[in-house]
Amino acid sequence: MTTPTKKRGLGRGLDAILQSPETDITSADISGNYVAGAIAQIEIDKIETNPFQPRTDFDETALTELSESIKKQGVIQPVTVRKMGYDKYQLISGERRLRASKMAGMTTIPVFIRVANDEQMLEMALIENIHRENLNAIEVAISYQRLLEECKLTQDQLSEKVGKDRSTVSNFLRLLKLPAEIQIAIRDGYITMGHARALVNINDKTKQLILLKHIIDEDLSVRQVEMLTSAKNTKKQKNTVPESFKKQAETLSKNLNMSVKVNRNSQGKGSLTISFKNDDEFARLFDIINKNI
Repeated sequence: MTTPTKKRGLGRGLDAILQSPETDITSADISGNYVAGAIAQIEIDKIETNPFQPRTDFDETALTELSESIKKQGVIQPVTVRKMGYDKYQLISGERRLRASKMAGMTTIPVFIRVANDEQMLEMALIENIHRENLNAIEVAISYQRLLEECKLTQDQLSEKVGKDRSTVSNFLRLLKLPAEIQIAIRDGYITMGHARALVNINDKTKQLILLKHIIDEDLSVRQVEMLTSAKNTKKQKNTVPESFKKQAETLSKNLNMSVKVNRNSQGKGSLTISFKNDDEFARLFDIINKNI
């Protein structure tokens, strides 16, 4: 005699939660104890899109491929939603899977049901998408910035939540200081994160955009760009000697009848170099200095 297959339950109390018209996100009836780990099959039409979705671009080819996979095998990984009220849900993460399921003609989709207020939902959506979706560097940077500003996290807290070093988080955030043209180039894949990090070190927007054009036109490697920016910064430091210093160096050179050079960096540190041709000139210079100390 064949034993009937037992249907898998939705989880303790989940049936009552899904069917209750009184249930809302603020209701005490929806607690983590009832829905933790529970998976439900929800009608796609009852799921609202996520207003906090950090991802803005979806590759249509990739969506089509995912849609074909869903037609054959279904949705392997459930999306995450929060219950807004009776028969009303809002997507927290998994928009690619939701879109691909619609393309595949699916009417229902497996979901994890969670409870969150707007701030918690934003935090969950951003963190889950950062880890699960192939976001470009600018989308990651924007997600980090939103976590800092809208979820009131410190950089240390953010680093801990996303599992990244603080320096890595800082490098992503610095991308948002770049001109819009460079951010778009990063987003669209014309330059890499490595290129962008080198460009951040240039303070002049015009020079940044000129170098951006060179990177794209000449297909420069990250190493080549780093060398260029390093050379530009060195040249800039050498050119920070005030005219008054140069004139004083020239006067000293004439008085000593020796070559005098002055160098100073952007922080004000520098050196004065007096060159001598032979031992006699050194002795003369030493004597002049001694007499004036």
